[in-house]
Amino acid sequence: METGILVAGVCSLLALAFVGYLVSDVLKKPRGNALMVQISDAVQEGARAFLEREYRYIAGFVVVIFVIIAGVPMLVSGKDIAESLGWQTGLSFIIGAVASSAAGFIGMAIATRANSRTTEAARKGVEDDKNPEQGLKNALSVAISGGAVMGMSVVGIGLLGLVVVIVIVDILSGDAGWGNHPGWINGYAMGASLVALFARSGGGIFTKGADMGADLVGKVEAGIPEDDPRNAATIADNVGDNVGDVAGLGADLMESFIESMIAAMALAATMGIVAGALLGGETSDAIRHKLQILPLLIASAGIVASIIGVAFVKFMPGKKVQASLMNGTYVSAGLAVLATFVICKMMFPDGFTMIENASAAGLLDAAIEGGKKITGIGLAIATTLGIVAGAGVGFCSEYYTSSKFKPVKEMARKCQMGPAITVTDGLAIGMKSCGLPVLILGGAMLGAYHFGGYYGIALAALGMLATTGMIVAVDSYGPIADNAGGCAEMAHLDKGVRAITDNLDAVGNTTAAIGKGFAIGSAAFASLALLVAYMAAAGISTADLSNQRVMFGLLVGGMMPFFFSALLFDAVSNAAFKMIDEVRRQLRENPGIMAGTSLPDYARCVGISTDGAIKGMLVPGGLAIILPPIVGVIFGAEALAGFLIGALVTGVMLGIMCANSGGAMDNAKKYIEEGEIKNDKGEVQGKGSDSHKAAVIGDTVGDPLKDTVGPSINILIKLMAIISLVLAPLFA
Repeated sequence: METGILVAGVCSLLALAFVGYLVSDVLKKPRGNALMVQISDAVQEGARAFLEREYRYIAGFVVVIFVIIAGVPMLVSGKDIAESLGWQTGLSFIIGAVASSAAGFIGMAIATRANSRTTEAARKGVEDDKNPEQGLKNALSVAISGGAVMGMSVVGIGLLGLVVVIVIVDILSGDAGWGNHPGWINGYAMGASLVALFARSGGGIFTKGADMGADLVGKVEAGIPEDDPRNAATIADNVGDNVGDVAGLGADLMESFIESMIAAMALAATMGIVAGALLGGETSDAIRHKLQILPLLIASAGIVASIIGVAFVKFMPGKKVQASLMNGTYVSAGLAVLATFVICKMMFPDGFTMIENASAAGLLDAAIEGGKKITGIGLAIATTLGIVAGAGVGFCSEYYTSSKFKPVKEMARKCQMGPAITVTDGLAIGMKSCGLPVLILGGAMLGAYHFGGYYGIALAALGMLATTGMIVAVDSYGPIADNAGGCAEMAHLDKGVRAITDNLDAVGNTTAAIGKGFAIGSAAFASLALLVAYMAAAGISTADLSNQRVMFGLLVGGMMPFFFSALLFDAVSNAAFKMIDEVRRQLRENPGIMAGTSLPDYARCVGISTDGAIKGMLVPGGLAIILPPIVGVIFGAEALAGFLIGALVTGVMLGIMCANSGGAMDNAKKYIEEGEIKNDKGEVQGKGSDSHKAAVIGDTVGDPLKDTVGPSINILIKLMAIISLVLAPLFA
């Protein structure tokens, strides 16, 4: 096995070994009293049952698509089709789907076991040790360990799966080598992307249907807290946090992590390169092979940096939770940047000239005009621009969604005017929040292209996700903290325990906003790189807007994110309708629930959310799969290029708007609950006030925006791009 592949394999195994340590560390922590254990077990069982059922439906799609991919060469002959499709690509597709499913299952299994243990760590600090500060540190340690299991499983399994696929392709290709069969490897990204779309959309429908039921009936109508044990939807809500924001999130960023590597590898396979062979240097084929290996090495360095970042948070926590989490993120990002510069400089000390037009491939090793000079430092800068852009978009999201800043504070103040103003202001914040992030992404894209061409843009996407292990760890920590708060509420623990878990949860909302910035930014970059790779594979030099087919595709593609989002909104609405009806029925027919003498039927609410999520995810997911082939087969490769461009442009805008609108509405509600808003008479407008009720309604509108629609759009634009790349020879 060549050195680069070996390094990637070792680093992926290192990540999985770290996962084993973290799992052991979480499971050895005490679970708390009998009631806490009962609550945690109910969440575990609900999450496991949903994920198993969801995966059975996904498996049906995987089998059907495998048969289609494997059977195409039997029906349509041609060298290009055999190079891109067939059972080899189908096998890679299955491995990608299995890898994504495995990572989601492992991460969710530990997250649902870390919730009560986080609560118990906080309880011990408050009640037994009388040391809330130590309780906060111990609770943070458990929560970040649980989140890091998801983060490190994503990068470890994702990279290991890609290494396995490369080795298999190398064996199957014989003397040709794996680098000359990029089409067979593309199937791996397609498999991961398919699972990610269903996991993110299905999990989002589940969690928001339950959340809206818990909020609207529990908080607004019955006047009880969201996590009160008398609220029949509370267990379903806690289950939803895990299937949506842990398993779904992990599948989302694993797909981005894989696709950013494969996009760069696919572009390297199609680029024309003028190497230094004329001057006694390396041949163009050697340079191309290094360009295919480089993404694996950058990802490997990111894994090591993420392990160090997680350890930094776990073993060196500061006095403030947010500072600890952000410092760990900064440490991992800084180490990844440093490693990237060293790797790129060592691999490309003399640089090379690149020709992005695939038709110039016949001029390799010849002195030609119009090529682009690329250096190792230039590739490192392109990668770093991605890291910086991801952080920039994330901090823009924090500004528009955090209660520390003016937009959310002003929105919370306006909640006194009623829910209509709340929702209007929340949507306006989301729309305004598109401006600066788009400029940041556009500037980084231009810079990455300047230093590395379209390959540089693919590296920028990888740069954003080089520390995916750390990003997902910090993001997955949030649902664990949220569940820990619910456990404290339902177990009737000391208010000081809930204060600690609320502190952890509030920081989780901020880190989640930053994580969504990385997700949408990487989606934009990776989709553009995949689009360019598709055009090269389909033999298209430009997407000419004077071509009516391109314009047709542009319009249809631009429509797709909106229609897809509408289907998800419908699914959430239907699930929430049934949940609200069920919670009302239980409160009406069983007075003992409100009296505290009997418990609600939690399992029935979990079942309603499960049914709604499964039914709701099938149509939008199926549409995303079949529409690109339909456009390509009927209207041609140029129309499909326009389709992908349209979906990319509107998808990025809609994704940012939805994520930030929902985040602003959520944190405006929390800001009011903290007692920060007063009316004209100086009276605090806290829980139970009219301002709070308006904010709760705003939050229920924002929930599907930020946790169902926004994240799913990221996957939509990438899935359609990778499907188009895999099937490109058919359209050409």
